[in-house]
Amino acid sequence: MELNRNLNWRSSRATRNPRTFLDRLPLEAQRDLRSIQVALTRGANVVLFSEKDESRGLFIVLEGELRISIASSEGRRLGLKIGRTGDILGLGAVVSGTPYDVTAETLYTAKLGFIDRETFTRFLARYPQVYPIITEELNRNFNMVCEQLRNVALSSTAPKKLAWLLLEWSENDQASGSSRVRFTLKHEEIGEFIGATRETVSRTLRKFKLHNLIAFQGSTLTIPNRAALESVACS
Repeated sequence: MELNRNLNWRSSRATRNPRTFLDRLPLEAQRDLRSIQVALTRGANVVLFSEKDESRGLFIVLEGELRISIASSEGRRLGLKIGRTGDILGLGAVVSGTPYDVTAETLYTAKLGFIDRETFTRFLARYPQVYPIITEELNRNFNMVCEQLRNVALSSTAPKKLAWLLLEWSENDQASGSSRVRFTLKHEEIGEFIGATRETVSRTLRKFKLHNLIAFQGSTLTIPNRAALESVACS
């Protein structure tokens, strides 16, 4: 079972579609969508929307990073993903007319495109061929959540979980075999993504650094040998 799970993890990364939602639209629809969005700039640690808020519109990440998370009734928070350039946030809630089911918060200053629900509904009426692409995007988001929950619930150790998370967040340099992560979250916040305490995250990062699995250069975390960290995630 463990071998199959590891193979699935590698396969999910290899087959992930790098094209954004906007890239997959017909050219005319792309131009129209860009023309109807309102440009916004938000500073660090600003909540765009929270769980159970009425879905007033969707956001397209033009620049920056955002933390996407959910919370339990007791206030415990689970990080789901880092939203990056090209990601579209709040799509499911806007299409279904239901409240937002996640919270989206900027990690640092971000540039966004906002489209209110009524305007987006009119856009869909003009381009019904976009619906299959929406279905694909929502399915991709669902699979992402399942993968995150699988990692948190089924990975047996904190090193496995943290190695998986850093690999997910990193940008791979094919030529050198190394990767980089912009390290903006506090250790406690990183722990929310893997169900671990701040102390556990700090201790695990120190071990990774000691074994040359990671290195820090200012606010950037470098993975010198991606294959070595993958071996930890899949061990």
